[in-house]
Amino acid sequence: MNLSGNLGPHPHNLEVEDLASFDRLVAAGSTDLHGWHAQSLDLRGRSADLERLQVEGAIFLGCTFDDGMEDALRRRGALIFPRLDGVPFNPYRAALYTPQELYAGLADAPYEDLPDARIYQWSIRPGQRHRVDATLASALHDHAIGDALDELTGTGAWSGLQIVGVMGGHAAQRGSRDFAQAARLGRLLAQSGSLVATGGGPGAMEAANLGAYLSKASDGDVQAALDTLAAVPGFRPSVSAWARAAAAVVERHPDGTPSLGIPTWFYGHEPPNYFATHLAKYFANAIREAILLELCRGGIVFLPGAAGTVQEIFQDACENYYGAREKVTPMVLVGREHWENRYPAWPMLRSLAEGRAMADSIFLVDTVEEAVEVLHG
Repeated sequence: MNLSGNLGPHPHNLEVEDLASFDRLVAAGSTDLHGWHAQSLDLRGRSADLERLQVEGAIFLGCTFDDGMEDALRRRGALIFPRLDGVPFNPYRAALYTPQELYAGLADAPYEDLPDARIYQWSIRPGQRHRVDATLASALHDHAIGDALDELTGTGAWSGLQIVGVMGGHAAQRGSRDFAQAARLGRLLAQSGSLVATGGGPGAMEAANLGAYLSKASDGDVQAALDTLAAVPGFRPSVSAWARAAAAVVERHPDGTPSLGIPTWFYGHEPPNYFATHLAKYFANAIREAILLELCRGGIVFLPGAAGTVQEIFQDACENYYGAREKVTPMVLVGREHWENRYPAWPMLRSLAEGRAMADSIFLVDTVEEAVEVLHG
């Protein structure tokens, strides 16, 4: 339950996300629901309460009511967003996803039958982006995910934590040096007290979330996990085998360190990784990218990558270039040869930064250890 106002005559932005909170507020004497946002509640059996409450200005999102109550609430001034039939997700959800939710049924069914894949297939149906109900459902969903993420990082369990982003190529294979180095980076960042955030996908993103997840495990346990994963180097040809290998690691280490992944169904052919304990999965990729940059106030480490990582470097650079000095966040590029010669993003970044507030906040290093030292030294 997210309280952004008070409980006076007209509380504003009072988000009621579970039935216990609704009952508690009603029992405490709340009578005016103006400004309430009731989200995905089963309010059957609460008709007597709803009949005596003032509901003008209240918003009910995807709630279930006794017969006739929905129409009665509308007549009394409530705004009701109905449950949307035929949608394989809850547009009004109150929390981020977990890997276990998106991969529910993984032990017995192929990936193509699991919730993550079904949602992606729904999103790419012919003509889907021109359907009003589909547009409404995906927009409401992304709003709900953003709201849940804001609550978690603003006033929830992650309030006050330094969030550091890790970006890099999705092509880094399990068993490779690049994968192991990305895992070491995630591990070192989490051990230094940072919350690791990635794009939530495979490759370097998976590795960084893995390293963060196992930040409290022994070196031997981390190596054993890397060895287990190396048996299934990538998500092609089988996402099912790739995800099951990761699930086996999580089952052996059920109490890993939390980290964040922000993937998107826009790139639905790339599955979310199993090591980000919290997944803010969006339909709109542009929103997802902007939110990832906004959250990472502790800086972003860019591992070797190609076109996607180059885009992310300069998207971040644009924010820093035009931002006020207090809004500038560190950018650390790892791999001199890669970023000076193979994909020469560093010379351009250095030229952009010259004379700007960001000039003292860009770094080029050779190792992940140096990257952590830059951010936490």
